[in-house]
Amino acid sequence: MLYARLAGADESPNVDAALGDDRPARTVAGALNILLLGSDSRAGKNGDYGQDLGGARSDTAMLVHLARGRSKAVVVSVPRDTMVDRPNCPLPGGGSTRAAEPVMFNTAYTVGGLICAAKTVEHLAGVRVDHVLDVDFTGFKKVVDAVDGVRITLDKPLHDPYSHLDLDSGTQRLNGEQALGLVRTRHGVGDGSDLGRIRLQQQFMTALVTELKDASLLTDPLKLYKLVNAVGGAITADEQLNSPGALLALALSLGRLNPGDIDFRTLPVVPYPRDHDRVVAKQPEAALLWQAVRDDTAPPARQEQAQHG
Repeated sequence: MLYARLAGADESPNVDAALGDDRPARTVAGALNILLLGSDSRAGKNGDYGQDLGGARSDTAMLVHLARGRSKAVVVSVPRDTMVDRPNCPLPGGGSTRAAEPVMFNTAYTVGGLICAAKTVEHLAGVRVDHVLDVDFTGFKKVVDAVDGVRITLDKPLHDPYSHLDLDSGTQRLNGEQALGLVRTRHGVGDGSDLGRIRLQQQFMTALVTELKDASLLTDPLKLYKLVNAVGGAITADEQLNSPGALLALALSLGRLNPGDIDFRTLPVVPYPRDHDRVVAKQPEAALLWQAVRDDTAPPARQEQAQHG
């Protein structure tokens, strides 16, 4: 059954129940905020990508803001090496993690999983997280292969043995393995920092949305059902989103959304003074971006990001 494939047994947390009432309020009725995480677990089939060191981190973190009416969306990438104040987080078996500051953003997932990642984003942004979705390496490949690959155009060749990446320049269709190498690479692009990788991830996400739109996957319930059935067991969703009905309803609500309607942003950052291999949110630019998300309004004008690493 599709439901069993989606459920994933005990891995689906209830965000509202876990985080309680001491959190940002919902500010605009009908708008929705989804924390999309790409975890770097090496457990199980993910062991092909390195040794399992006893814990996963959020290799990728994007806060997806779906505007009221679903005519626009803003996607804010949070660099994994952003230094943040991590709040204490509830643990599934009881008790809680300790608050810590300053620490890298991606440690939140390591110490407390999806719930701690969501609480840390809420603490950082002042934005309420309605849902969480987590896709690991194997799950990501399944998503790409389920849509028969994603067509993307590269300005220059990308080669990175660390992420199994070997791509020529030009337009090409990437399978799941190639796409995973693309979104993971740091050594193959720019200055090797997380900011260069985020730019590639956002380019890929735009291409993926284009693929879904061109194939009518967001407007044809039967096609969408088959896609969800193919990838459902490869993702972990929060309890409220972890059913075929909820996922299908969410996806179908995005049918009018075109790739040009999605504004991809990166949290404005500057080098962290104590360690220039890390970054910290740049103010007031970061606060203004989060305010736009809270108010469901257009984000402020783009600015160049500082390089680091």
